[in-house]
Amino acid sequence: MRLLVCSLEDSASINIRDRLVESVDWKEQGCFQGRPVLVHGNDALLTIEERHLLADDIDLRVMAATNLDVECVVFLSRHKAASGIPTLTVHPIGNFAMKAELGGKPGMLVRSAPDLMTSLLRSMQTNASGLGYQISFEVTHHGPSLSTPTLYIEIGSSEAQWPDVKAGEALARSLLEVEILKATKVIGLGGGHYAPRFSEAALTKKVSIGHMISNHFADSANDEELVLAVRKALDASDGADLVYIHKKSMSRSRATHLKGLIGQIGADAIDSSGLEDL
Repeated sequence: MRLLVCSLEDSASINIRDRLVESVDWKEQGCFQGRPVLVHGNDALLTIEERHLLADDIDLRVMAATNLDVECVVFLSRHKAASGIPTLTVHPIGNFAMKAELGGKPGMLVRSAPDLMTSLLRSMQTNASGLGYQISFEVTHHGPSLSTPTLYIEIGSSEAQWPDVKAGEALARSLLEVEILKATKVIGLGGGHYAPRFSEAALTKKVSIGHMISNHFADSANDEELVLAVRKALDASDGADLVYIHKKSMSRSRATHLKGLIGQIGADAIDSSGLEDL
């Protein structure tokens, strides 16, 4: 079952939850922390008090308290950026760095859900058409720590967008109507925080993208640290064995060097030319 988690500390989260509740009929099936768990089809909708970032082991805690078998977790969330550009995002979670300033555990990744996350990005593109929002991945960042494949789906990038009912409806429809395409699984390496090349590839190519490593981390890591990060990302991306390098975000010599490092762990590096069009 897919567990959709709303936080009362997050106005965008409440917005998405309320649009989900309005969209289809939900039935109460048990409770968690004194609040009802709502179920529709293969989705369970849960409201918690704590911030998402602090909800470590929410998957295990829900399964222990209910008869639900949680296979995937989706946090309904706000997104905040200094730019304030209206943006709808999805992203995997975890920390490549040996620190955890925003929840989770240092150097630990949570399993991603490449097929679901990439299919959701496509569904968001369709459902948010005409609303004036950019649609984008974000690279892997922040907590909490879970055992189950997890992703965030978000409204941003400022307080002005968080209560936007139309945006909430677009994400609710995307979650409820998404058609999951199973495709070649890759991790991403290179580019900036919003992973524009990987977002573009997801919307135009038959590919499912799992964890993504930005240049910000890659450029600050030594070769040993980067090889370890790539290995972790592959292991936590549902069987991915390909690394999609954003070559245009780096020098040719840097891309060649990274390709060599990837080969050391038995993985292959590709770019968009190696992917089939949708």
